Amino acid sequence: MAARDETTGAGRGVRNTARRESTETKASFKTSELAAYIVVFIGILIAANVIEDEGGNDFFTADKAWLYITILTFGYMVSRGLAKAGSREPYSDHDH
Repeated sequence: MAARDETTGAGRGVRNTARRESTETKASFKTSELAAYIVVFIGILIAANVIEDEGGNDFFTADKAWLYITILTFGYMVSRGLAKAGSREPYSDHDH
């Protein structure tokens, strides 16, 4: 006696496909992480432009600023990845 695959309806030409009921996570523009990222990004750029030594030497150079922005971007990407790994948001066909 052959086993029948109940999930695909093998042999009957019928497929039972699961309907997607949730998205993986919120859209990035709806998160507080994006707002914090943008504020800190702009803050780093402003600080790099404003901070100087008393003698007029540039203490916070462009290479340091871009290093901090790169680290910040990496942290943001990790936080979004963690958010996608464990949360769900309700989804329906009418959300488009």
